[in-house]
Amino acid sequence: MIEWIITGVIVLVLIGLIGWAVSLYNRFFALKNSYEATLGQIKVALKKRLDMIDQLLGAVKSYAAFEKETFERITAMRASVGSAGAGDIASMEAESRSILGRLFAVMENYPDLKTQTTVSDLMNGVKNVEDEIARQRYTCNNVAEQFNTMVDTIPSNIIAGLVGLKKLDYLEFEEEIDKRPEISF
Repeated sequence: MIEWIITGVIVLVLIGLIGWAVSLYNRFFALKNSYEATLGQIKVALKKRLDMIDQLLGAVKSYAAFEKETFERITAMRASVGSAGAGDIASMEAESRSILGRLFAVMENYPDLKTQTTVSDLMNGVKNVEDEIARQRYTCNNVAEQFNTMVDTIPSNIIAGLVGLKKLDYLEFEEEIDKRPEISF
């Protein structure tokens, strides 16, 4: 009878440990999937931003001769958003902000351009997309922090080591592109 009780306790402890390990494993992959989904949302927002820049460029083009390479770069960036990784997103962020800055400089030289309804609506849209990108970056980095903490701390690091999980990359942006571009009317 004692042997059955000891065997039962051992089996229950093993089942508990297996359940705990499966729970940690599932938590890791829930966080990883959340991270990847958030990166996807950032890509969608970047594509939206690039689409709006393209539309703004079209509206501005009639007022000022804009560089041909700017149009070509926007097209190339839009095509590469889907396959961009965490590191690529930061460089795309920097480049699209640079283009926006140049665009706003051209618009400052043509005050009547800013009063056009199309341009005004597009600039409001850019502001909304900027806010969306900031929210998604914040979420992505929070998920990466949770995941990385689990990779570093006992006992979840045991499961991470057994499965071969590595830390997730944080989305890092240069200080000058960390702030939203100024949009004035």
